[in-house]
Amino acid sequence: MMVTTRGSVLRLIAWQWKSIVLFVLFAAAVTYVHEHVSPSAKLPALPLGVVGGALGIFVSFRTNSAYARWWEGRQLWGRLINASRTFCSQALAYLPATGEGRALATRMVERHIAYVHALRVSLRGQDLSADADVLAFVTDDERPLLAESNPNHALCHRSYEDVARAQAAGWIDTNQLLAFDETLRTFLDVQGGCERIKKTPLPRGYAFIAERLIFAFSLLLPLAVVADLGWWAVPISTLVCLSFALISEAGRVLEDPFTMFWNGLPLTAMARTIEVNLRERLGEKDLPKIPVADASGILM
Repeated sequence: MMVTTRGSVLRLIAWQWKSIVLFVLFAAAVTYVHEHVSPSAKLPALPLGVVGGALGIFVSFRTNSAYARWWEGRQLWGRLINASRTFCSQALAYLPATGEGRALATRMVERHIAYVHALRVSLRGQDLSADADVLAFVTDDERPLLAESNPNHALCHRSYEDVARAQAAGWIDTNQLLAFDETLRTFLDVQGGCERIKKTPLPRGYAFIAERLIFAFSLLLPLAVVADLGWWAVPISTLVCLSFALISEAGRVLEDPFTMFWNGLPLTAMARTIEVNLRERLGEKDLPKIPVADASGILM
């Protein structure tokens, strides 16, 4: 996720250089024809102004819909962070502080760290079996779970089994069992929400129509302004069309909040935050650093 604006304008221009070249070339061609070949090469401005207003509404609606998905993803991970801290405190406070009870609580917390990293990896479409953070917190008997169709659910199910074991051993009472159940259900709700966002993109028709309309508008706009602006039609029409293109592209990249692109949510930083917080509760001191934004202002 981009957390600073340092150099962002230049990056955006570089990102859209093909569109800029197209806008400039066509506007320059229209202006040249109007100035030196046929002064009648123009269109009335009013109809195109109406079309531009409608296009702006359409493109903004798509971008707003994409941002809603991005923000929902951030809210879901915020819930995961809070619920993870709750789960850790429950395990360490409810179960016995020594012996088997403490060992079970520690295992539950460590497995949950693996669950969080596994969720990060799966949402980004990466390889679970190659992720060092996941492998560091699963035991040998849990590694086969990573090959299941939904390894995140499999890891969470193990935690349910551990809670049932603790209740059967008399280590937790009914109220504590229900508290665990609510927290674990929150994990699955968050996971399900993230999977829904990941697997259900916005209808492709939105992007297709937006791209075609912007292209058509970029062809017609210079014809509508060249009579009044002359060669100034080139930078002005380019700026207007580029604005539409950038808004449309912002919607496209925001559509998937879990991507590794610069707009993606900082899942690595949030997962590491959970890991560090939980390992501190376990009394560990040698902890990894929580990631910060790099020199280009990107936080992953």
